[in-house]
Amino acid sequence: MMIHPATGFAIGDPYHVPLSTTPTPGAARSFFDSLILSASGWRGVFGSSDDDLAEDITPAKAYAAARMAIAFADFLLAGTVGSGPETAPRPAPMVALGIDTRPTGPAIADAMARVFLARGLSVRYAFICAAPEIMAWTRRSAALEVDHPDHLDAFCYISASHNPPGHNGVKFGLADGGVLPGTDARKLMAALRDGACTRRDIEAMAELVSSVDPSRVSALFSACGAAKRRAISGYTLFAREVAGASPDLAAQERELDALAAAVKARGAGIVAEMNGSARSLSIDGDFLSGLGVSVLRLNAEPRHFAHRIVPEGESLEPCRQALAKAHATDPSYVLGYVPDCDGDRGNIVYWNDKDREAKALEAQETFALAVLAELSVLACRSSGAGRVAARTAVACNDATSGRIEAIAGALGARVFRAETGEANVVGLARSLRDDGWEVRILGEGSNGGVITHPASVRDPLNTVSALLKLLYLRDSGDAPGPFRLWLERTGRGSTYHDGFGLADVLASLPAFSTTSVFEDRAALRVRTRDHVALKNAYEAIFRKSWPAIAEDLEPSCGALSWKALASSGQEEGELSGPFGASGSGGLKLLLSDVAGEPAGFLWMRGSGTEPVFRVMVDVRGGDSQLEAMLLDRHAKMVREADSLV
Repeated sequence: MMIHPATGFAIGDPYHVPLSTTPTPGAARSFFDSLILSASGWRGVFGSSDDDLAEDITPAKAYAAARMAIAFADFLLAGTVGSGPETAPRPAPMVALGIDTRPTGPAIADAMARVFLARGLSVRYAFICAAPEIMAWTRRSAALEVDHPDHLDAFCYISASHNPPGHNGVKFGLADGGVLPGTDARKLMAALRDGACTRRDIEAMAELVSSVDPSRVSALFSACGAAKRRAISGYTLFAREVAGASPDLAAQERELDALAAAVKARGAGIVAEMNGSARSLSIDGDFLSGLGVSVLRLNAEPRHFAHRIVPEGESLEPCRQALAKAHATDPSYVLGYVPDCDGDRGNIVYWNDKDREAKALEAQETFALAVLAELSVLACRSSGAGRVAARTAVACNDATSGRIEAIAGALGARVFRAETGEANVVGLARSLRDDGWEVRILGEGSNGGVITHPASVRDPLNTVSALLKLLYLRDSGDAPGPFRLWLERTGRGSTYHDGFGLADVLASLPAFSTTSVFEDRAALRVRTRDHVALKNAYEAIFRKSWPAIAEDLEPSCGALSWKALASSGQEEGELSGPFGASGSGGLKLLLSDVAGEPAGFLWMRGSGTEPVFRVMVDVRGGDSQLEAMLLDRHAKMVREADSLV
């Protein structure tokens, strides 16, 4: 039994004796073929079922874990020697290794650690840590000299994010603290598959795993307490840098002290419902307390899942109820959040003063509020008369509501979009910064994912920090606070009152009605896997149906026109060819009014791993009945197209 170094909590043994048997090629192949491989990570059912809570994994799954490790190890080793004739080899890459709270994590980590060691890599194992934690630790430690004992070159994080507890997987990343970009991820996928599941490869992998001196493995696991302390320290410092909006320590202190003073002046309480996730052993309580927040932690025993891992729908109910109860005793409790297992998502509940009840925020609302918060704070600091500095941008995915353009435009920022997928949005933001843009806030509105620079991953602490700034910062001298500035920029300055709450901020957002991607009606079961054929068939149906659709929309939206946009990787642009030219990427039909302003869109994107087409509709004006009608028409056209191919 291990005592967690940061909390003193007993959390089980990080060491796991590997299976001594090898799988048959057939068993190995069967599991390999079930894996879901994407740029954002690799996942599979490492337990015996979706909800299995056993710790052991089969030989086929241990083999797959080892093969994942060797693909990454060889990728790292390929970059350790320069190309010049006199270039000396660099020290062996140092990898940070961590897991979330899924029961199969230690067994997978054991197999991967042995491969890393056998291939000559150095490893620091932090055991249970949140995804933003291991990424922040890596990013900060990568800045140390390469021969420093705490220097890190990369991370390997074992998690299946919001999937059920019997699932598991892995994310790989380098010194910038983000997951590998798409080009590198594709190289790793090719390496993973190359030569896999043959008898020769299975035996070679078993020999490699067993070649490691047991004392080295024992020493690695014995040192995980020290590694965890380094991870906690690195994450704490990085979280302060993100919330303080500056790498300069003095500037951070000024920003955070001002926020803490504003929070303490009015009082703020937050319910952190951990659901047994990796965040239960992270910095949340200490970090938020440092901002003057009272924190009520619930279900904070790691590996004890009180409800479904995915923080949506009914999974938010315990937090919502706890917030209502806490608010009744202490009215300063106005926010709550629920992370997923790896702790990079954190969906929000809030106290609505108007309706006198606790409610859950929609994903699109969460992202919109974070964007409003960060841009309005930037505008408060700017000398641009309530606007952000020139060349300030927001990066988001193609399924984010058009509300973001309305918010950004009012504050002087520009929005750029990428294909759905966190790696695509992060890559787009990197490219924009390389081109001279300031990108403080980015993410995926469709799932409420908020990423605040310099972070390269979603983090609920960053979302909460943004909301605290929006709710608690007030006027400073002649400069308005963020919310007052927002109202003034949108011609509603006279409606401001100093006792506003989140319900007032929500009511001030541009009105849009948007399909939630978490609803059943947003996922259509289709027969075909041929996305090109389906989209081409849809095009013929849409063109024929458009006059009737436009006529139905005209009473609410006026005369409309449309154009097709395609998103692929880090780009979204107008589609000049047939709809099928968008391939497996996102396809959007952007609707515009007579003034050329966006009035909404129809969006679709097929899954690469199951026969599902994701669909959604976004309509300016907030008419939910109009959204429902348009989504119904959209879905019927997709189903009709599916029947024709």
